[in-house]
Amino acid sequence: MKRILGIALVAATLMACNQTEKKASETKDSTTKDTLTAKSAVVLKDEKINTIFTQYEGIKNALVQSDSIAAQQSAALLQTSLISYKGCESTAVTASKIADSKNLASQRKDFTALSSDLIALFKHADVTEGTIYVQHCPMANKGDGGDWLSTEKDIKNPYYGAEMLTCGRVVEEIKTK
Repeated sequence: MKRILGIALVAATLMACNQTEKKASETKDSTTKDTLTAKSAVVLKDEKINTIFTQYEGIKNALVQSDSIAAQQSAALLQTSLISYKGCESTAVTASKIADSKNLASQRKDFTALSSDLIALFKHADVTEGTIYVQHCPMANKGDGGDWLSTEKDIKNPYYGAEMLTCGRVVEEIKTK
């Protein structure tokens, strides 16, 4: 009797695990968004800065998904927007490095500098709706740490993707003034 009960318990556990994996893959597939046109829960007063933020989110989301091609595409769009925004020309060079690389590790390294520059930009922007979360992973960049921006308080780490998706914390909130 114990043996039958044990087998039934193992079978039930395996079925539950398979269902969890199936649900996780279904959820992943249904929530995969086009990172190039990500809709933001944040609205900024200046339309150009709002576009820059949306394109930045596209890069961040692509890196969270470990999708180097989508990161390249989003970075190319961001580069164009940054070139046309006075004072952001050097940040456009950083975006171009991400756009020119197919190497995910290299893209993530350049994302650190890109995020640093854009965090400074968005701290001075007028947020009219939503909250921008400045998040930090202490393990990124071989222990030097790395910051990024998000519209969600939940951590989705662009430096490690699925490897360490929730590594990090919110260090600051940029809200409406």
